[in-house]
Amino acid sequence: MPRGDKSAYTSKQKRQAEHIEEGYVKRGVPRDEAERRAWATENATSGGGKKSGGGRGKQINKGPAKKGGKKGDRASATRPKASRSASAEKGAATRKRKTAKGATKGSTAKRSTAKRSSSARTTRKRA
Repeated sequence: MPRGDKSAYTSKQKRQAEHIEEGYVKRGVPRDEAERRAWATENATSGGGKKSGGGRGKQINKGPAKKGGKKGDRASATRPKASRSASAEKGAATRKRKTAKGATKGSTAKRSTAKRSSSARTTRKRA
């Protein structure tokens, strides 16, 4: 079998590699590089072509698929300081607003419930 031959791959593996490739192209990776990465990811996931031999039906490794999300998380470090700071301030303001709104609603209900349950306990003990 010549190098790069995809005949040993199932249609599902080919389809998955195609979807992975589309994702890379969407993010601006050149098509030939995207194809190379897609097949590398598919190989890491499924362990290569599954069409022939008795080694079919092995579990897949989802690690390579999850790796992309973790890498993307680091992208905030490349953003300018002003942008990160603005996001942090916006988040802080939202948390403050939601906390203030929740404090007026929830705290009164919690107190009244606590009083009721403690008074109910004392009445039961006396009776």
